[in-house]
Amino acid sequence: MEHKVPEFEWLGFHFDASALMMIGITSVIVLILAIAGASRASVTNPSKLQNFMEWTIEFVEGIIGSTIGSKHGKGFIALGLTLIMYIFIGNMLGLPFSIVTEDHVSWWKSPTADIAVTGALTVVVIVLSHFLGITRNTKHYFAHYFEFKGAMLILHLIEVVSKPLTLAFRLYGNIYAGEIMISVIVGAGWFGVAPLFVWQGFSVFVGAIQAFVFTMLTMVYISQTLIHEEKH
Repeated sequence: MEHKVPEFEWLGFHFDASALMMIGITSVIVLILAIAGASRASVTNPSKLQNFMEWTIEFVEGIIGSTIGSKHGKGFIALGLTLIMYIFIGNMLGLPFSIVTEDHVSWWKSPTADIAVTGALTVVVIVLSHFLGITRNTKHYFAHYFEFKGAMLILHLIEVVSKPLTLAFRLYGNIYAGEIMISVIVGAGWFGVAPLFVWQGFSVFVGAIQAFVFTMLTMVYISQTLIHEEKH
């Protein structure tokens, strides 16, 4: 059965109250993990959370090193760490359970199962990448558009426009489809207990992959506008 979203209107705009709530919950969880991982850090006796945070930072550094490079990418570690943690945790929130009222209004879901949320994340990434290209790599940023002629220029502009669309819809589609499948399996009653555990395990894997892909592509887009490779 299709669930409704709790909407409210403000200044002529319609807002999804459940999406806003889940955005806030995800942000709080990420903040708590970051503070807990950084507080009481020990070199000789690190906690499990500290070890996890250090591994996550090294993982993000690896992503940045393979895309932007260690020389240009040091300033983007915080961005990459925030993205991968926020998206992964957001992807996971809709897996354990859901909260649906008697009038079929859904209050608990993954924030990334909302196209408005993934679209907003994508807008931030795309605007940031172009801003960095214009401010830090001005000459080559504008010059590369003149490298294309005629139909190739049109195809290149289509590629520029399609990047944010594919980035937003890829994340949204995978997480939303996963939650729909969970609803279908739950509707099977006791026959869906075993498939539910299997699907949730698979959904954790998909959620982790999507967080990695989004972060990786973010760094790729930044490197394409920020770094100019000299032609030989």
